[in-house]
Amino acid sequence: MSRPISSSRPLLRSLLRQAQQPQPQPQPQQWCSARFLSMRPSPTSPTLSSPRSGPIPTSTTSPRRPRCYNQPGGSGGPGSYEQRRYKAKTVEEARSRYRTGPFSWKAGLLFVLTSGGLVWYFEHEKQRMQRKRVAEAAKGVGRPKVGGPFELIDQNGKPFSSEDLRGRYSLVYFGFTHCPDICPEELDKMARMFDLVEAQKPGELVPVFITCDPERDEPPVLKSYLAEFHPRFVGLTGAYEQIKAVCKAYRVYFSTPRNVKPGQDYLVDHSIYFYLMDPDGDFVEALGRQHSPDQAAKVILDHMNDWRGGLGKTE
Repeated sequence: MSRPISSSRPLLRSLLRQAQQPQPQPQPQQWCSARFLSMRPSPTSPTLSSPRSGPIPTSTTSPRRPRCYNQPGGSGGPGSYEQRRYKAKTVEEARSRYRTGPFSWKAGLLFVLTSGGLVWYFEHEKQRMQRKRVAEAAKGVGRPKVGGPFELIDQNGKPFSSEDLRGRYSLVYFGFTHCPDICPEELDKMARMFDLVEAQKPGELVPVFITCDPERDEPPVLKSYLAEFHPRFVGLTGAYEQIKAVCKAYRVYFSTPRNVKPGQDYLVDHSIYFYLMDPDGDFVEALGRQHSPDQAAKVILDHMNDWRGGLGKTE
């Protein structure tokens, strides 16, 4: 039984010599990864015998064809593959990349900013479409039209018509100078609204006060009265029939008596609204007492911004 083992010693020596021989170096700019040696016996390869299990196949010394990969900057021939694996410079960098995977703080920040921008955009568009529906509903078919052409006299005694308001937004309020409490309060509010809008859109809003009491509110009276609230207010008056026609056009209720004796004292009942008109003279929205000056100014500014961009109109 020891005879086959002793006869295989020369074969083992030859295998060891071949393993100690220097291997051929790879070509420049290429590296090769040889496959593992095949453990299948070759038809011409010798076998080792064991006293118990019989012949033992030896591994072949002819490896399969190596697979080569081009190094960075190298030029590979047909069928070559580029190396695209990420190489970490340090062990800490490799561990950090393995822990985080494809996510990082930059990706998280980009996600948060993108989400916030989308939320802001859709909310802005929702509010803009709501304002557009309000403005278009005021001019819808079958609804009474608010506003219209008029010719009156301003606080300086000069003619003033609806054409003088074209090209700018106008905020129209109806009242009278002998009003004890409501009109002064609303005119203070109107002055605050105008200043807030003027700070962002200078010269694009005209505040207009139209009297419902033409018998007592002559141009000098209007000029003195409105100067106490704001120097930019435009006061308008006229004959009784003219004022009545303007109030009817704006759907304003008022109860001024027709024939008033000089020195007669009386009160005038009227609607309390601010009428926002666009540069074309069309009614946009009515601002009531439920709006604070800041809220009303925001509504006016939003409509102005929609006019320039969203509604496709220009001055």
